[in-house]
Amino acid sequence: MWHKTCNNYIDMEFTAKQIATFIQGEVVGDENVTVHTFAKIEEGIPGSLTFLANPKYTHYIYDTQASIILVNKDFIPEHDINATLIKVDNAYESLAKLMTLYEESRPKQMGIDSLASVAKTAKIGKDVYIAPFACIGEHVEIGDNTVVHPHVTIEAGAKVGNDCIIYANVTIYHDCRIGNRCILHAGSVIGADGFGFAPTPEGYEKIPQIGIVVLEDDVEVGANTCIDRATMGATIIHRGVKLDNLIQIAHNDEIGSHTVMASQVGIAGSTKVGEWCMFGGQVGISGHIHIGDKVVFGAQSGVPSSVKSGQRLIGAPPMEEKAFFRSQAIIRKLPDMYFELSALRKELNELKQQLKKSE
Repeated sequence: MWHKTCNNYIDMEFTAKQIATFIQGEVVGDENVTVHTFAKIEEGIPGSLTFLANPKYTHYIYDTQASIILVNKDFIPEHDINATLIKVDNAYESLAKLMTLYEESRPKQMGIDSLASVAKTAKIGKDVYIAPFACIGEHVEIGDNTVVHPHVTIEAGAKVGNDCIIYANVTIYHDCRIGNRCILHAGSVIGADGFGFAPTPEGYEKIPQIGIVVLEDDVEVGANTCIDRATMGATIIHRGVKLDNLIQIAHNDEIGSHTVMASQVGIAGSTKVGEWCMFGGQVGISGHIHIGDKVVFGAQSGVPSSVKSGQRLIGAPPMEEKAFFRSQAIIRKLPDMYFELSALRKELNELKQQLKKSE
């Protein structure tokens, strides 16, 4: 049901019954209550939908003003709740489905703005939108239903697939390849030169970076993240990879499918990362090494050498989580241990002196 227009977008109003049907949930409370927006549980307002997935937020459920709350099926309230509940197998996943529906329901702009610069040799697909001040180079190809926001630059020979979203100020260098359903957030740079220099007596001589970057389908690249082109061949980001903001992927790296990385991860050149890995914030990876599949690195891990599949590591150099946290507990005690050791040495020396005198 169309409800109202706000900020050029149309908000939809749904009942709890309609939502429960869509996400296959069970309504507890008024099935006819309606919502038209989303809110965090601690900031819920009438007419909003929220969710509870993390137990530490449970206390908010009894006071929130949200009209509908998604909860897991095993949730049992300890007090009365004013809101209508929808019980589902996974509240977080169900929220994601609803937010996707909400986003897809917004009207989409199409066409090429008169203030955009599009080369005559560029091939533009159906239902594409190219915003003001975007620059599309010679022989660029852009697939159907792709959205190009203002001040995007797509250089000569680059190819962008179907259903992509390229946000403002993204730069895609020449000849790079972007798959279908990719999202590139503001300020990200795809295909800048790799950091290649040869030392000479006169200084550093630049090594031409003649490769490209390939992003496969369903890749998302965060704001101000940089993926360097290969020296030769391709830097490859495989299907389903999700990169946070402010990440550096160096030349000739290969990132396995469905790997995720948090902000400020840095990976040096010619490193291969396996599938379904998870890297916490500020993880640093050395060059020319191999990280296996399903490896998890905790935040600020420093990785100097190859790692086998299936490990959960943290620290620099990384170690197993239990060993790391035990060692951290010991490190905090080192000042006291140092003073105790000094006192023991002093006592030992005094005992040695007494023994000498008694001989």
